[in-house]
Amino acid sequence: MTEENKNLAELAKEYDASQIQVLEGLEAVRMRPGMYIGSTSKEGLHHLVWEIVDNSIDEALAGFATHIEVFIEKDNSITVVDDGRGIPVDIQEKTGRPAVETVFTVLHAGGKFGGGGYKVSGGLHGVGSSVVNALSTQLDVSVYRDGKIHYQEYRRGHVVDDLKVIGDTDRHGTTVHFTPDGEIFTETTVFDFDKLAKRIQELAFLNRGLRISITDKREGIEQEQHYHYEGGISSYVEFINENKDVIFDTPIYTDGEMDGISVEVAMQYTTGYHETVMSFANNIHTHEGGTHEQGFRTALTRVINDYARQNKLLKEKDDNLTGDDVREGLTAVISVKHPNPQFEGQTKTKLGNSEVVKITNRLFSDAFGRFLLENPQIAKKIVEKGILASKARIAAKRAREVTRKKSGLEISNLPGKLADCSSNDATMNELFIVEGDSAGGSAKSGRDREHQAILPIRGKILNVEKASMDKILANEEIRSLFTAMGTGFGADFDVTKARYHKLVIMTDADVDGAHIRTLLLTLIYRFMRPVLEAGYVYIAQPPIYGVKVGSEIKEYIQPGANQEVELQAAIERYSNGRSKPSVQRYKGLGEMDDHQLWATTMDPENRLMARVSVDDAAEADKIFDMLMGDKVEPRREFIEENAVYSTLDI
Repeated sequence: MTEENKNLAELAKEYDASQIQVLEGLEAVRMRPGMYIGSTSKEGLHHLVWEIVDNSIDEALAGFATHIEVFIEKDNSITVVDDGRGIPVDIQEKTGRPAVETVFTVLHAGGKFGGGGYKVSGGLHGVGSSVVNALSTQLDVSVYRDGKIHYQEYRRGHVVDDLKVIGDTDRHGTTVHFTPDGEIFTETTVFDFDKLAKRIQELAFLNRGLRISITDKREGIEQEQHYHYEGGISSYVEFINENKDVIFDTPIYTDGEMDGISVEVAMQYTTGYHETVMSFANNIHTHEGGTHEQGFRTALTRVINDYARQNKLLKEKDDNLTGDDVREGLTAVISVKHPNPQFEGQTKTKLGNSEVVKITNRLFSDAFGRFLLENPQIAKKIVEKGILASKARIAAKRAREVTRKKSGLEISNLPGKLADCSSNDATMNELFIVEGDSAGGSAKSGRDREHQAILPIRGKILNVEKASMDKILANEEIRSLFTAMGTGFGADFDVTKARYHKLVIMTDADVDGAHIRTLLLTLIYRFMRPVLEAGYVYIAQPPIYGVKVGSEIKEYIQPGANQEVELQAAIERYSNGRSKPSVQRYKGLGEMDDHQLWATTMDPENRLMARVSVDDAAEADKIFDMLMGDKVEPRREFIEENAVYSTLDI
């Protein structure tokens, strides 16, 4: 038996009731569920699944589980099955009850405190299982351990019967089945397969070799997905770059361990201009980065500059490449596993452990420096990519200076075509981006001048997916938007300086309008993403039809899947014997006068707007690359797979 297998065997023996530590009771979870799962909305509902799946993932991290299955049952309940050691079933000393019962009925009870049960864990607080139990109408757990099947059932967190043995088995692991409580989750108790599948795929990428699947058994929408990546985070980088042109074929992969902290990095450069760096700590996506990202970024810049100097790729008179230069076109995934991670804030989106900077820096520096020496052709391509980015950055700086002199990227010198509002309260203010002068004129006349500003744009803005920063800054329409918002851009971006907390894209309901909207969303996603993440971006929903009786419009029909049905219903409503109402089709906002535009699209009391959000950054990244990038083939395949035959009204 190898040393590693001996250690695993010892850990397996040691994982018993003595390692389940109790901190406090289960009171108040049902009274204040938001404290434990963030909210009782759709997000909170799906959080229940992750609390149970995290326990199975912890078994995988400890080296015991290899396969996890998630099922959405026909009745919309959830079952999670793993082949780990099985939750301990012996008596827990402090409670005098079986350990599995303690885990599911006592808050802050689990094998994650004190370092006995798990070396590394994603679910840190030990609240997961008990909180899911408290917020479910019914939960049952089956533990396959020591040749026996142990079973217990609960109702809204309370034990129905004592833990009992219901059979013999030759397998090991845990099966948890629960039904979310509709009294708690009043918004919805319906699970979203795609939302669950995306996170499950992410977990498969982050845990190399783990097999994890999701199956939807609901009638009429049955489907399943199985994920297994022997390449781990290298496969993740390949997945993100699927529609991009890369400058070398196989992602660079480095890993190492120091002081019990393991660090993995996979990275690959594309021919594009955009940086995609995703970081994780114990499988938790650290959206705001943290000390592991800091260590990686510092090491990347230093190692590339050192290599460039040593190999005379940078001349003595040349300045060092900046961090932005060496990260242009970079796709990287950083994953650290830490026995005691500290996250800033309750949301677990930023890693705060100070020692991780040094450890990530050293481990990545050594491995990446060695890679560059061993692969001089790839190293040269990386350095040349950075030098090209440096030249573009210098050109962009000159363009910015010229721009400031001409029109100013300063709040004190707002673009001339902006019809600003009079209020200084950003939380109440709205900026409407309007296509064309005619619609802009109607919007300016019909708006609420105190809180609504209008920025007309002419024609189609630059496709930023294919452009460098100097070309982007040379575009007048883009400069106007940056200036009007007041947030700056790129490295200087500061969302707290936003002059409007609603940025509303208001374009025509035709093909050109849709294209302009996509170009604007691409710009916002790539260069103003914090505005998107803050929930400030909206798409106006102007009506598509007006139903008129005589000269008076009686009803407006909004765009949507049922617009034709709603239109026919409105026509019947206002029909009078032989007389039928007339129908006006609005092909453009310019066809409405200022009163109509206000009443239908801009009046906060009556308007319909869609908020734009990003649930999955990696998926959004891929879609923008596919729709707006250089590669034609993925775009053609997407159109062929998704196109429906329609008569275009253009």
